[in-house]
Amino acid sequence: MRHAKSNHLPEFIDKMRRAGLAPIVIDTFAHYYDKVLTGETGMISDAEIEALKETEIPRYEELAAYENVGQKAFPRSVRIILNGGLGTSMGLTGPKSLLPVKNGRSFLELLIRQSERQGVVLALMNSFSTHEATLAALDRIAPAHPPLCFLQHKFPKILQAGLGPAEWPQNPELEWNPPGHGDIYTALETSGMLDRLLDAGITHAFISNSDNLGADMDERLLGYFVEKGLPFMMEAAKRTPADVKGGHLARARTGELLLRESAQCPDEELDAFRDIGRYRFFNTNNLWVDLTYLKTLITEKKGVRLPMILNPKHLDPRDDDSPMVFQVETAMGAAISLFKDAAAVCVPRSRFFPVKKCNDLLVVRSDYVMPNDDDRMVLNPSRRSEDLKVSLDPAFYGMIDDFEARFPEGAPSLAACESLTVKGDVLFEAGVTIRGRVVITNPSTAQAVVRKGTVVEGDLTF
Repeated sequence: MRHAKSNHLPEFIDKMRRAGLAPIVIDTFAHYYDKVLTGETGMISDAEIEALKETEIPRYEELAAYENVGQKAFPRSVRIILNGGLGTSMGLTGPKSLLPVKNGRSFLELLIRQSERQGVVLALMNSFSTHEATLAALDRIAPAHPPLCFLQHKFPKILQAGLGPAEWPQNPELEWNPPGHGDIYTALETSGMLDRLLDAGITHAFISNSDNLGADMDERLLGYFVEKGLPFMMEAAKRTPADVKGGHLARARTGELLLRESAQCPDEELDAFRDIGRYRFFNTNNLWVDLTYLKTLITEKKGVRLPMILNPKHLDPRDDDSPMVFQVETAMGAAISLFKDAAAVCVPRSRFFPVKKCNDLLVVRSDYVMPNDDDRMVLNPSRRSEDLKVSLDPAFYGMIDDFEARFPEGAPSLAACESLTVKGDVLFEAGVTIRGRVVITNPSTAQAVVRKGTVVEGDLTF
């Protein structure tokens, strides 16, 4: 039933035109706005889907025979990095990809080195928040083969009261939201990047987040993708209790694979959503896309209409008194339900270690993660734990500046660590080694120090 509130679409169209957004972007937003008017929420209930059995998708370990095919396909492939994030949850004010992450090099520098070693074209999808800073960083880095850059679009925020365009004169930028990484397909088309790649004979794309160092351009996966002639392939991994918030893979009752994000799950079904015994696989956000198929899909369907995610937020996220709005977003992995004969493959955890918090950054900076001969990041073969858990006191390590101040000479050795918890204010000097399961506690308001060269095994209380 159509929403009782008035249709403000002409105002949205006018606002988007004035912002210089392409017709296909405006049409895509209009498609979602109509769903909002009719009361759609983008929810996917358990009744509409079936859980995947463990045997339904192939495992990475079974695909070794495809490596040669993948090697030969490198020159026809592009690695596309989602570079729209600012890392605000870690206290960063610029692009997260510029954060020094390993041996003094940033995510961006590592990505450039990996792509140059493999002879693969690198492209970055920037957001309006990261574009200028990324271009300035590329000028400083001056790579031999600069990455191609294109811009993510933006959608206008929708006022929950009345469903009209949000207005915020004191900071008009807050009237817009990034449309989620599902915008990548439209952005490739409107920027001309899709045609540019196809004209250069590049037909295979590997897409991943800038902060996931495990997501390299893997010849085995590329070879399988090419040999099977797949239009779309998602890398899924086994869910653990730490993954219950992320989107999971399922099968629609009509047979095709689909992705359900937590924002698309009805509140009363969240317990089932989090059941890792039922929904076994999560989306790593490492995707493989056939660009020729994508071009045909966009031409025939006039765009890529992904399932809608409707996010309720405050207009100004830092002001709880600001009006409530809806942000229309989409997830790029949801395209698995739109590409006929799309597939998924179960990959090891080593292809998924994103840096979302300073806890993750400590693990990646330590010897638990190390570069191989190709500058690709791999888990240390001599590590003691398959899934290292680090929990740093957020009051002292939650923000990047506080974190850096407490590890002034680098991360401790974590290769022999199984878990590390730090409670209170503790500074780590150089050459510290953590072994086994360790809890370090400082109940005092004065900062404690783990001295240079200390080996910590078992719990330590100051």
